[in-house]
Amino acid sequence: MPAIGVSTWVWASPLTDEVLADLAVRAAGWGFDVLELPVENVDDWSPARAARVLGDHGLGATVCLVMPPGRELVAASDQVIASTQDYLRRVVDIAVEVGSPVIAGPAYASVGRTWRLSERERVDTIRRLRDNLVPVVEHARAAGVRVAVEPLNRYETSLLNTIGQTLDALDGLPTDGCGVAVDVYHQNIEERHVGDAIRSARGRIAHVQVCANDRGAPGADHLDWPDFLAALEESGYSGPLCIESFTAHNESIATAASIWRRLASTQDALAVDGLRFLRALMKESTR
Repeated sequence: MPAIGVSTWVWASPLTDEVLADLAVRAAGWGFDVLELPVENVDDWSPARAARVLGDHGLGATVCLVMPPGRELVAASDQVIASTQDYLRRVVDIAVEVGSPVIAGPAYASVGRTWRLSERERVDTIRRLRDNLVPVVEHARAAGVRVAVEPLNRYETSLLNTIGQTLDALDGLPTDGCGVAVDVYHQNIEERHVGDAIRSARGRIAHVQVCANDRGAPGADHLDWPDFLAALEESGYSGPLCIESFTAHNESIATAASIWRRLASTQDALAVDGLRFLRALMKESTR
């Protein structure tokens, strides 16, 4: 059965060494396999220390790249693009150190940035994105890491909203260096059929994040989870399913993700209830 992970964003932002040490003990005790580690800034936490803590508790790692205002790979100055490429390469290096096979996130534009594009402008922008991803993907590929590019919903970006758009944007880039990050929250909004969209990306799904349709615990929602799991299997994806949600108590992340209310009785309950649901779902799927 696929491994199940949880993002440290469920509890805290930014991640620190102290928070990671505490959450590793708790996540391992609950039965998680993987801890997902966001890199908001490259010096927020120590990769070497994280690797030791995760190893001590038998946890794997996945790494999320973070795109706040000022990190852009398109429609920005050469200086901004170059600094964003440098940041992404640093995130790849961090992934190597903690043993993550991916860096996942919207590696194209800052979250919340939207702008109108004509068809011609869209084609040109996607071409520039592909060109600007090349040095990052080459660095990742040489390190044995994949860049998992995440489409976001229409309220958080105007560039890549669907799996199909993301596949088109990555066309021609090496499969072993990049792929699509599927976040069920965004795809529930944007895809006409989530399962079919996942099946269309066979061989190119590099990372998967899960939550309820309202960002709560997986299973406390209306989503077709059995078809979601079946589609992932048919797509050839064998990586972890990582629960991603956010605490409303962090100003920057809560605002970026529009977390205005409590999504579970506690953040611990969000994680544990989601884990319990996913384990039961996977067990049922194997019968």
